[in-house]
Amino acid sequence: MKKLSLLFIGILSMSNVMAQDISDALRYSQEEIQGTARFRALSGAFGALGGDLSAISINPAGAAIFSRSYASVSLSSYNTSNDINYYNGFNTSSDYKFDLNQTGASFVFNNMSNSPWRKLVLSVAYDKVSTFDNNWYASGISPNSIDSYFLAYAQGLRLDEISALPGESYTQAYSEIGSIFGYGNQQAFLGYESYILEPENNTDENTSYFSNIAQGNFNQQYSYNARGYNGKFSFNIATQFNNNIYFGLNLNSHFLNYERLTYLNETNSNAGSIVNQVGFENGLYTTGTGFSFQLGMIAKLTNELRFGLSYNSPTWYNIYDETTQYLSTTRNDNGSNITQVINPNIINIYPRYQLQSPSKFTGSLAYIFGDKGLISFDYSRKDYSNIKFKPTTDPYFASQNSMIDRFLTSSATYRFGGEYRYKQISFRGGYRFEESPYKDSTFYGDLTGYSLGLGYNFGNFKLDLSFDQSDRTINEQLYSVGLTDTARIDSKISNVILSLGFNL
Repeated sequence: MKKLSLLFIGILSMSNVMAQDISDALRYSQEEIQGTARFRALSGAFGALGGDLSAISINPAGAAIFSRSYASVSLSSYNTSNDINYYNGFNTSSDYKFDLNQTGASFVFNNMSNSPWRKLVLSVAYDKVSTFDNNWYASGISPNSIDSYFLAYAQGLRLDEISALPGESYTQAYSEIGSIFGYGNQQAFLGYESYILEPENNTDENTSYFSNIAQGNFNQQYSYNARGYNGKFSFNIATQFNNNIYFGLNLNSHFLNYERLTYLNETNSNAGSIVNQVGFENGLYTTGTGFSFQLGMIAKLTNELRFGLSYNSPTWYNIYDETTQYLSTTRNDNGSNITQVINPNIINIYPRYQLQSPSKFTGSLAYIFGDKGLISFDYSRKDYSNIKFKPTTDPYFASQNSMIDRFLTSSATYRFGGEYRYKQISFRGGYRFEESPYKDSTFYGDLTGYSLGLGYNFGNFKLDLSFDQSDRTINEQLYSVGLTDTARIDSKISNVILSLGFNL
């Protein structure tokens, strides 16, 4: 893979935004809060419990459960293991990361008067909502070529709108074509100038193309390298009314950072094929900020039984994208192998746009066995078909929103947790199940996970340790256009979290 030398910057107009698609929208709309060790040990089933800084991210009323001011900090080790199947090829990958994933504090102000409002709690917290780190490699023999990607973009476009002018460098042409005509024309330009595509007629008015890669079998190797995270800072205000009702509000500031680099190497020895090797690299760099709010309440139905209800608003993101590309080909020219390199050295910068994630409702029940332990259950529902790219008047965003509505659906999440206390030691466990956000769950499977944990109460401070693991199968498309072959990825994500909590 050739590293890009980023020397020039090209700015594309809004109508040419093509960096994000339905898979990216889903990535930024899903939550996998890592949280404190106690929170993770119960698989996040904390909606009716509270008394934990990460529980506030599920139900903001949970902060009012604290009887004293409290703070915590958590460190995590995050590991992703993948088994990748692509046609006749099988590969494995693993990625490991150590990180600070949670910190925060709650400040309790008790009301000394006879008012039914017993206390006010103010909290600030940081939680890592999701981690995007993932590396995998797929290889196999496919009946489909990358030429279909470039043909899909080129058909119907004039030749003079996808080719360099006489004496014009690839950098100048790629930049001008992107600025004037858009991302699709840039892809057709790469295909034409690399000799993958051939026009039916060598005239400016030509709009029909064929491939210099003959049909047959194609040996393909595809690498996917991603880094980044979605984080959330929350300001919480919660209160207790009488002895059995708690209310809370979260105001959340979100920020995301995502980097992805993919590279496809394709070779063939098909009879009649002029181009026998293609190397295609794509880079995406995304940053964004967002805002959301949460409302919640917890009610003690009896001394033992608690009920919780919370609402998460949509998250309204402002997102910025940058893309880079590189393409090389090797062709047979009268018995000689000639390598063609199209390295524009361009960063495509796109205007700011908006993404609205779906809202979520959570209902919770918990039963407290005095000081011996507890069991808890959370049920959440989120309609992913409500994801929206904005402005909705943009033609590309309108087409993506139509795809989101057609392919995505409501998804339910079930979380179970339990804790048993023996003197200062707590034993914990949990299970969760999350339905696929896709109508066709064979494309993007359900998630199942379990968790275990231990805690020790030293009095004024607590030390907690947890382990959790989840599994999901995804069929990952190599490209959203043309070469839409999928690699089947059986993904296993494991977390080990250590938390220190202490009274203030």
